[in-house]
Amino acid sequence: AILNGYLRIEHINRPPVLAYTQKGWEIERENFADELLAGFNNLIQEGPPFDMTYLKDRDRQMIFRLLEKIETSTDTRYVPLLAAWKKIDYKKVQIRIREVIRRLENE
Repeated sequence: AILNGYLRIEHINRPPVLAYTQKGWEIERENFADELLAGFNNLIQEGPPFDMTYLKDRDRQMIFRLLEKIETSTDTRYVPLLAAWKKIDYKKVQIRIREVIRRLENE
């Protein structure tokens, strides 16, 4: 993975650690968004109340990719999860969540 440019070794005032390169993170971001979407499906089955705090402070691009996947699904079952999430996240994410909810409800 290092030789192919997906991971790099970082030495920043600590023992060396592996970190994603830009190329590696692009792949992992997509995989992680898929995993979060699968987790949403599990939450829907479990029912409310929905604790969405685990999504706060995540990589913004990955969160927007997740929201894009939800939006393209056109599945209105996600609306209660999105409404719960919108209450706890930052303004830019709230705006995007509101757009996704609107789109899902209008389809």
